[in-house]
Formats: sequence, structure tokens, C-alpha cells
Amino acid sequence: MVQPASESLKIIPGGFTGPDAPAEADLYRCVHCGLCLSSCPTYVETALEMESPRGRLALMKAVNEGRVEITPRIVSHWEACLQCRACEAVCPSGVPYGRIMERTRAQVKTAGLQSRELKRFSRFFLTATLPKPRRLNLGAHLIRIYQRLGLQKLLRLSHLLHLVPGGIAALESQLPPLSKKFFAPSNTVHPAQGEKKITVALLSGCVMPLMQGPTMEATVRVLTRNGCDVLVPQGQGCCGALNTHAGDMANSRAMARTNIDALMAAGVEQIISSSAGCGSSMKEYAELLKDDPTYREKAIRFSSMTKDVTEFLAGLPFEPPTAEINRRITYQDPCHLAHAQRITAAPRVILNSIPGLELIEMENSSLCCGGAGIYSSTQPALSKRLLSRKMDSIEATGVQEVITANPGCMLQVELGFKAKGQKEKVRHVVDILDEAYGLE
Repeated sequence: MVQPASESLKIIPGGFTGPDAPAEADLYRCVHCGLCLSSCPTYVETALEMESPRGRLALMKAVNEGRVEITPRIVSHWEACLQCRACEAVCPSGVPYGRIMERTRAQVKTAGLQSRELKRFSRFFLTATLPKPRRLNLGAHLIRIYQRLGLQKLLRLSHLLHLVPGGIAALESQLPPLSKKFFAPSNTVHPAQGEKKITVALLSGCVMPLMQGPTMEATVRVLTRNGCDVLVPQGQGCCGALNTHAGDMANSRAMARTNIDALMAAGVEQIISSSAGCGSSMKEYAELLKDDPTYREKAIRFSSMTKDVTEFLAGLPFEPPTAEINRRITYQDPCHLAHAQRITAAPRVILNSIPGLELIEMENSSLCCGGAGIYSSTQPALSKRLLSRKMDSIEATGVQEVITANPGCMLQVELGFKAKGQKEKVRHVVDILDEAYGLE
């Protein structure tokens, strides 16, 4: 229900405007068929029309046509979207919903109408931390000290976290133990084992080297094992995905330019990401920078060179391991791999190549786990409901190990196991492939 005009806050009379407005050609492509409803996690969870892609698009159209003014209530429906893009994968009209939502959120941000939680989190994390690698690394070192000295455990036992602003408190409650050794870019070439096939650059990104350093190391080993010279160039940073999703287009474009300069200067043939969210974002740099005369052509080339590590290995093709791993696992499809990049077969090809490994498919493996970047911090209640649904699907498989291909999914499912008091493993596809190679 739309609030009365007296309670509303208007962005722009007559609809969306400016360079980051949703394109009308995109916005009016939806024919309201409803095929997206059963694939939308927030609609599945709430059964509310306004929490579906169709409902959210209807609100956007109403605003664009000047029929309603933007209110906090309308913004709340847009912010409840996970941006998982499951709707895009089933839409017969090809509605680019992810792009529309990003542009809509840019309008909301420009007008200063973000929710208090998102505004706070954006200021602290997306603006003050992610675009600044030195500040991010300093923060990570301080967090590691905080954890190792037992201060984290003490704070949690003291129940003082309720005094901390909501988004930050939620983020703290989700902090996993940071890697003992952070993975850091260097200009060193990691040489191919045996005959060299190709030279690649690996995106280190922002959070993954700090929280999943061993997975980054495993990625390098797997790539070199399969004939790749691997460079992890200095000067790169966050891919900008989280900023783009929040409508912070200025920072996301700046981060895209930084990565284009750093990774393409290495003179490589392919750019590899072991994060589904990062890979999806980098493949869309061409769209992000299409109006930048200096970077437009560079961005097109960069996006065409970018591949997810599972996509790259399956197409190389990779060398199947010979050692057995006698274990039962299940696979969680990351949203930005399955829906945004449409990659579902490659991870399974790799997993099924490992002798002795039994892949048990879970129900609704591509339904979002509720992690969705910063969603678990800005929308904690709905995130927990979606995680509970995912954990039920995992539990039904009877396995003790979950494999995925995105750092956010890894962290979210680990939280799910922790909440249940269980210690089951959550690992990346390259982790288990690296393990198999190491047993030979």
C-alpha cells in the first residue's frame, strides 16, 4: 500500500532522470506474466506481490510515470530485493532486472532516500573502506588482533553488541576467523607446471584474500597445475559489485577503472575470478563504463577477457585428478554464477571428475542462501529466514560438506552450520580440486 502524499518524499517530479536512471526500454519490457514469482526468494518467503520482481517493477513504473512519489515504504520493497537475478534466468521477455534495480537504487541514493541501515552501512563500509585497500587491510589486521586476543569472544559474552549500530553489530556477529595469512597481490609470476598453455591474471579482490586466503592460494596452485602462468598484479582492488548493487555508481566506476588499469597492464590473455559475484561484476564493466570515452573500449575488452575460475578450467580443459576422495558432498549454486553468468555445469564437471567423490544434489540449489553481499547485515531478519530454508535443503542431503564457488555463500552457509552447533565444512570448488591434486 502506497503511503499518502503527505507522508511521501519526492525524488524528481515526473519520474526518474539523470545519467543513471533506469532505461525505459528496459523498464517496460516486463509483460507481467508472473513466471518470475516462483524463482524469487523474497516472494517465495513472503508471498507478497511487492516483494516480487513484478511488484517492484510496477512500483518503478508508477514512479517513472509520476503516478506515485517515492516513500520510505516503496524504498523498503526495493531494498528487500537480494539482486540474485534468479528472475532474469526464467524471464521470457529478457527483462534486465539486475541493471534496472541498480539504476533505481542509484536514484534513491542520489536523492538521499536510502534506509537508515543501508545509509549507515554504505558510509562505513562501501564508501570509507572497500575503495581504499590500505584502510581495508589495516582494518583486517585490527580485526585479527581483536579475534586472537579473545576480545571478540569477550564482547559477545558480555552482550554489549546491542549498543552498537544495527548494521555494524550484524556484521560483527557474522565475522568468521580471518585467515592466518592474508593473500596479497604481487608482481611475481607463478609459473605453469609443465607445458605453458596460457598467461592469466587473477583478481584478488577485497574480502576473499582476508577471509579465504587458503582458497586464493589453492586457486593459484590449480591454475599453475593446468598449464597457466598466473599473475596477481599489484594495484588492483575491490571489483565494485557491492557498491553497484547499492546504487553507489561513482565509487563502483572508479574501482572498475582501477582494476582495468591494473589487470590489463599485465599483458595477460584471460582474467580469472574465483568469486562468482566479482566475476559477474567484471563481466559487466562494459555496461558500467559505456558512457566513459576513455574507458569504454578498454572495458569491453576487459569484460570479454573475464572468466570464472570454474568456467575457465572446464573450457581449458583441466587435467582430471587421479587420487580418490571418498566423500559425499552437495553443491550450492551461487546466484551470480548460476543466474547472472548462467554457469551451472562447469562446477559440476569439475566435482564429478574427482574419483570417489559423490555429489548429492540439494533441492533448490540455486535459491539464494540470503547472503547476497551486504544483505545479511542490512536485512538480517529476511536473510536468516532464507538461510534457514537453505540449511533445511542441505540437511536433507545427509552430507557433511558443502561446496560452492562464492565467498559470500561460503560465509553465509558457515553461519548456518554455526547456528545449528555443527562443524560441517564449507569449501570452494577449487579447494577440493586442489586437495585431490595434492593426494596424487
